[in-house]
Formats: sequence, C-alpha cells, structure tokens
Amino acid sequence: MRKSGVLSTTIFLSVILAGTYGILHDQVTASISEEYFTQFKFPQFRLGPDTGFRTGVSLIGFYASWWVGALIGIILGFIGMLLYPDHTSMRRALRRSLLIVLVTTLLFSIGGYCYGSYYLAGHGVSWWMPDNLRDKVSFIVTGAIHNASYSGGLFGLLLAVLYLFRSGCRSRHARERRTAEVLS
Repeated sequence: MRKSGVLSTTIFLSVILAGTYGILHDQVTASISEEYFTQFKFPQFRLGPDTGFRTGVSLIGFYASWWVGALIGIILGFIGMLLYPDHTSMRRALRRSLLIVLVTTLLFSIGGYCYGSYYLAGHGVSWWMPDNLRDKVSFIVTGAIHNASYSGGLFGLLLAVLYLFRSGCRSRHARERRTAEVLS
C-alpha cells in the first residue's frame, strides 16, 4: 500500500513540477518573443485578448506541460514500483529521477536558445510562421526553445529510466549479497 502512495505522489508531483516549469518557461520565452504567443500560441489554445497577456502565457505554459509531467510520473512511478522493494528506496530513487528529468529539460532549453540564436536565426526554418511578424528572429529563437524543451523532457525521461534500472539493479544485488552472507 505504501508503494502505491509513492506512485500517486510521484504522479501528482510530476504534474505540479511540469506545470510550474511550463509557466516559468513560457514567462521567460514570452519576454523573448511576445509575437510567438500572440500570433501562434494564443490562437492555438483559443485564448482571446481579454485573457491578459501574462495570464494567458501562464495558462498556456501550464496547459502545454502538465500532461508531459503526468506521463513522466506514470512511467517513472510504475518502474519504481517494479524495481524497488520498499517505499523508502522507491521514493528516494523517484525524487532523483524527477530531478534528472528537470535538469535535462532545463539544459535542453538553454541549448534550444543557443541553437535558435546562433544557427536557426541565420539559416531560417521550415516550420510555419505568421506572415505579419515584426521580429522573425525572436519568433524562431522562442520556437527553438519550446521544441528543445519537449526534446529535453523526453531525453530526461530516458536518462531517468536508465538511472532507475541501474540503481534498482544495484540495490537488488546488494540485498542478495547481504542475504547470502546472513545465510552462510
């Protein structure tokens, strides 16, 4: 029963972390390109001008990321339930795995900024852009950051799964050695 509580908490915490990350992420990227939101994200999320710019950006950040957190929490949580014998070791490993995802996503976002600023801005992109943009470079940089964030979340999930398997196998081998020593 305690492991299922850790699973539920992990999913909930993942949703909150991802939603908060999305809000903060979009507040930062909105200061790079307001047009990315007013010309692209606001219509995509069906938000009108009566929403208010910063409020709308926060809503978009949460809506665009909470489900990624739910998916990450479910995947990591179930792997944790399978690999760890008790709720204490499971909780510790899942906290570390969520930190891995968070840091990886942040690093990819920074990489997206660099890639967008120093490469894509000079070479152009093949994705859709509104015709009436005043600042295409900022729009491209912001789009690169957003794309890199999703890639970072996926890559971070992969790293976190690898961490859980490695850590889970190590702890299982250590338990088996201790059991063998006690029995001999």
